[in-house]
Amino acid sequence: MIILSENYAMTVSMGKLEHRFEVGQYPHHDWECCKYRVFENGSYLASFEPDAQAFLHISQNPGNVEEQLLHLLADKIEKHHPPGINENIKS
Repeated sequence: MIILSENYAMTVSMGKLEHRFEVGQYPHHDWECCKYRVFENGSYLASFEPDAQAFLHISQNPGNVEEQLLHLLADKIEKHHPPGINENIKS
């Protein structure tokens, strides 16, 4: 069973531009960590996966989003989902 959360809006500023994304969180196969998918206007752009220390890394970038922008977005997602927040969720 895959449990999806609702996508939520997240804005990232880079230079003078403001980028608006939708971020979706879903359980990974081991149920201990989550993976995040990033959308813009309903189109899938990229995904992130946490490492053993809960830092997010780009796992896919089919939207060819600039990596610097994705790193800024990863930082915001990490702040929104601090490590340990979902430890009580079991499958």
